Amino acid sequence: MKVTDLTHIIHSDMPVFPGTEQPIFEKANTLGNDGFHEAKITMYSHTGTHIDAPAHMLSNGPYLDNFNIEHFIGDATILDFSDRKMKLIDVDSLKSYEEKIKNVEFIIIKTGWSKYWGDKKYYEDFPSLSEESAKWLSEFNLKGIGIDAISIDDIESTTFAVHKILMPKNIIIIENLTNLDSISKEYFILSIMPLKHKNADGSPVRAISIENI
Repeated sequence: MKVTDLTHIIHSDMPVFPGTEQPIFEKANTLGNDGFHEAKITMYSHTGTHIDAPAHMLSNGPYLDNFNIEHFIGDATILDFSDRKMKLIDVDSLKSYEEKIKNVEFIIIKTGWSKYWGDKKYYEDFPSLSEESAKWLSEFNLKGIGIDAISIDDIESTTFAVHKILMPKNIIIIENLTNLDSISKEYFILSIMPLKHKNADGSPVRAISIENI
């Protein structure tokens, strides 16, 4: 068994979605004063490697805590677009992967953009799904769609149409994945366990892949 961490580390100087505040770590207790260490952490629910619940953008959408735990783990595969120079991933580009998509519960769109984490280019020109592609993918029996970029929508989008096409089908969206090059198998198990709190519109996750070796 091979386990790979697909998660960016959370820290106070990390990249965040434009307009979002970076996380804050404060020493609440110290060994010297209290005999133990404890920190107070303040951050947005969509910080770092995270998942979006339908409630993130739909008024009647479920929160993460409304899903059964099985919704956050399952068979997965990668759709590799890292060598293609495209701004929008169209349906024709996806159709060559159709048989793979039918065999899994999660797909990960590999753009190669995680290599720009910490650089301003991370926010620019990454491939994202077209609305037609999102509609096509929404017809599959998928639990979630992930990407190794800041968003599954174009960074300039103000309507977040791709999110809103996928979310009514209870397809959760995983953003800011990394280390996809470390996955060698065509199919693997993806685990993206969120924090369990009330009315979770999203949550940072410890995303991992599990491969049978």
